[in-house]
Amino acid sequence: MTNTPASHAKGHYFVPAASNYSTFLSAGIFLLALGFIFRLNGVPPGLWSMLIGAALILYVILGWFGELIGENVRGVYTRWEDRSYRIGMVWFIFSEVMFFACFFGVLFYVRRIALPELGGYDQSLTPYAGFSGTWPNSGPLGEAFTPMEAWGVPAINTLLLLTSGATLTWAHWGLLKNKRGQLNLGLALTVALGIAFVAMQAQEYYHAYHEMGLNLGAGVYGATFFILTGFHGLHVTLGTIMLATMLGRGMKGHFSEHNHFAFEAVAWYWHFVDVVWLIVFVFVYWI
Repeated sequence: MTNTPASHAKGHYFVPAASNYSTFLSAGIFLLALGFIFRLNGVPPGLWSMLIGAALILYVILGWFGELIGENVRGVYTRWEDRSYRIGMVWFIFSEVMFFACFFGVLFYVRRIALPELGGYDQSLTPYAGFSGTWPNSGPLGEAFTPMEAWGVPAINTLLLLTSGATLTWAHWGLLKNKRGQLNLGLALTVALGIAFVAMQAQEYYHAYHEMGLNLGAGVYGATFFILTGFHGLHVTLGTIMLATMLGRGMKGHFSEHNHFAFEAVAWYWHFVDVVWLIVFVFVYWI
């Protein structure tokens, strides 16, 4: 945040002009999800729907957040807006915690309840004769696959994300001490590590699909693996974009040691993504 002008010293809440961005964002998300469903079912317009949806989302991100940055730079925000943004970010991260908790709950249910139950039936009574309820498992009807090892690309990606958390914290220290060079270098390193993580995960997915038989057809293991790692990878991608935006703003001198909530919000998000990855690494790859 930047220092507020005298006209807002009395604490008047800033009311922005009416905007259609929320409508465009809703339409974009709907078209993106609809297109993805179409693609899964082989419906030809699916790709176009996804592209249009993604374009709308990108338009909203660039336009809406550009307006917010402009309002902040002009100094129209007061302590009320600052408090509102902080509360909003806390609830947003809480919703993300619940989002991933649902998928980890599914993984727990499958591994500890569903598979042991399916594997424990009397062989003379079950249609899945010879089925073993041990993990990793594709389920009674899933395709054969090779499970992903933890000590290859996943371990490297763990090191990358842990290092990125350290470089981001170092950048924050630089901002608090008004060391612009340290701030920008720390952010640049964090962005580079985020890009490296996404690139490594793309390589892992290519290897899984083409050499290991590990895909969405690999039953319950493939489904839980790609849902958890895929959604986390999406969060890393979004976090990297946000960090790159913070780098650009830092290079323009938008932040000060006392007013920099945008930076803090992205840092909170990135550290959350780091913690989620550690849980993914342990329960999806390792155990």
